[in-house]
Amino acid sequence: MIKRFFSYYKPHKKLFALDIACSFLIALCNLVYPFVTKQVINNYAPNKLLTLMLVWCGALLVIYIVKAILSFIVQYWGHILGVRIQGDMREDFFRHIETLPFSFFDENKTGALMSRITSDLFDISELAHHGPEDSFMSLITVIGSVILLCVTVNPWLALIVLCIIPIMLVFAIKTRKNMRLAFKRSREGMAEVNAEVESSISGIRVAKAYNASESECEKFHRSNAVYMKARSSAYRAMGTFFSGMGFFNDFLYLAAITAGGLFMYFDLIDVGEFAAYILYTTMMINPIRTLVNIFEQIQNGLTGFVRFTEIMDIPGESEPESPVEVGTVKGDIRYQNVTFAYKGKDGNTQVLNDLSLEIPAGKTVALVGSSGGGKTTLCHLLPRFYEIDSGSISIDGIDIRDMRRSDLRRNVGIVAQDVFIFGGTIKENIEYGKPGATKEEIIEAAKKANIHDFIMELPNGYETHVGERGVTLSGGQKQRLSIARAFLKNPPILVLDEATSALDNVTELQIQTALNTLSRGRTVLVVAHRLSTIKNADEIIVIGKEGIIERGTHQQLLESKGEYYKLSSINV
Repeated sequence: MIKRFFSYYKPHKKLFALDIACSFLIALCNLVYPFVTKQVINNYAPNKLLTLMLVWCGALLVIYIVKAILSFIVQYWGHILGVRIQGDMREDFFRHIETLPFSFFDENKTGALMSRITSDLFDISELAHHGPEDSFMSLITVIGSVILLCVTVNPWLALIVLCIIPIMLVFAIKTRKNMRLAFKRSREGMAEVNAEVESSISGIRVAKAYNASESECEKFHRSNAVYMKARSSAYRAMGTFFSGMGFFNDFLYLAAITAGGLFMYFDLIDVGEFAAYILYTTMMINPIRTLVNIFEQIQNGLTGFVRFTEIMDIPGESEPESPVEVGTVKGDIRYQNVTFAYKGKDGNTQVLNDLSLEIPAGKTVALVGSSGGGKTTLCHLLPRFYEIDSGSISIDGIDIRDMRRSDLRRNVGIVAQDVFIFGGTIKENIEYGKPGATKEEIIEAAKKANIHDFIMELPNGYETHVGERGVTLSGGQKQRLSIARAFLKNPPILVLDEATSALDNVTELQIQTALNTLSRGRTVLVVAHRLSTIKNADEIIVIGKEGIIERGTHQQLLESKGEYYKLSSINV
C-alpha cells in the first residue's frame, strides 16, 4: 500500500526532492539555537566577549531569514505537490470509473462515489504534502537533538529522554488502530449522507409533488444519525490518543527539568548545558507534537487512499487479447442459448434462461411482453453492458466477446426509455452521437428527430443550456434529443427501447415516420409496450418469464389469438 501511494510521487520527484531538501535544512536550522544559547550563557556573556556574541546572534538572524525562505518554499511548493498528486489520482479514478461495468453502478450510489473523488482525494492530497515532509523534518530534529545532547551536554541526560520516547510510541501504536477503524466508519457514514443528499436533491420535484418532503427528511435523519454516531466514535478514539500523547509530552518536560536540575545540583552540568538540555528536549517534543497534530490528517488520508484503491482494484471492462478487427457490420445478430442473471448484494435475479434468437441483417424485430421478461436486458447484452453467464451473442458470425468494445458500440445506436441529458448545450447533447460532427450534420439530425423548429425558437438556439439533466426541457423534448443523437450516429444496428414512450400521439406519429426512414437497411431491435408502434415490424417476438412465447408478424399473431392477441386487446 505504501509503495503504491508513493508511486504517485514519481512524476513529481523533482518537486518532492525540493520539498524534502528544504524540510531537512529547516530541521538543521532549528538545531543551531540551543548550541548558540549554551555558548552565550557559558562563554560570551560571562567573559564579556561582545563581538563574538553579536557575530553569533547575527549568524542566527541570517539562519532565520534563510529558514523563512525555506518555509515559504515548503508551504507553497509543498502544497502544489499535493495538488498535483491529487489531480493525478482524480484523473486515474475518473478514467477507471469510465471503464467499470454497468453492474458496478447498479450497486453503488452516485453520492458515495462523489465523496471518494472529492473529500477523500482532498485528504490524500494533504497527506501527500504534509505526511513525508513533517515526518522527515520531525525525524531529523529528534535524531539531531539526541546526537547534540550526547555530544554537547551529557549522554546520560539524553538516555533519560530516550527511555520515555519508546513508551510514547507504544501508546501511539496501540491507539492508532482504533483511530483508523473509527475514521474508516466515519468516512463510510459521510459517503452515505452524500448519497442521500444527492438522491434527495435530484428527486426534489417528485418529493414536492407527492408531499414527501417529511419522508425525505426522515431518511436523511437516519443517515445523518449513523454518520454522527460513527464520527463520535472516531473523536472518542482521537480524544484518547491526543490526551494520552499530551500527557506524555508534559511528562517529558517534567523529566527533563527534574533530571537536568539534579545533574546541575550535583555539578554534573553547568547553567549553559542545563539551558541547552531544556531547549533540546523542547525540540524533541515539538516534532512529536507535530506528528500528533497531523495524526488525524494521516488517518484521514490513509483511510481515503484505502477507499480510493478499493475502487481502483475493481476490474474494469475487459478486452479480448487478440480482438477481431471490425469495421462497419452488416447487422446479422444471433443470441444462442443465452443465460443471464443480475448479480446483487442480496443474491442473483435470473432473467434469461437458455434463450436463442436470430435477427437477420436489415430486419426490424420487436420485443413485447409483460415487465420482467428480459426485453430490455436483451438490448443491454448486445453492446456488452453486462456479461452473459453462458451461451453466446454474435454479430455477422463474430462473437461480440471477440470484438473491442469500442468497435462493437460504434456499430450499435441506442435510444432508451430512460433518457439522460447532460448539463450542457443542446448542440453538445446531440453531438454525443458523433463527436466532432459539423453543425450542419447536427442540424440535419435535429430536423429528422423533429426538434429543429423548437430549438430555433430558443433564445440561443443550439447553444442554449438545458440545465442539470435537461431540467428546462419537457419529457418529449428530451426524448427527441436522444433520437437526434441516434440519427447523427447513423449506426448499422439500432436499439429502440421504448423510444417514443414520452411522446404525445401527434409527435409520436411524426417521430415514428422518421424512425421508419432511419430503420431502412438497418437491423433494428425494438422494445415497445405501445403495439401500434410495431405493427410494421418484420417479426414480433413475445417474451415472458419462461422465454419466447410466440413469434410472427402482427397479422399472424393476431390470428393465432395467443398472448400477443391478449396484449393487443389491452392496448386498444
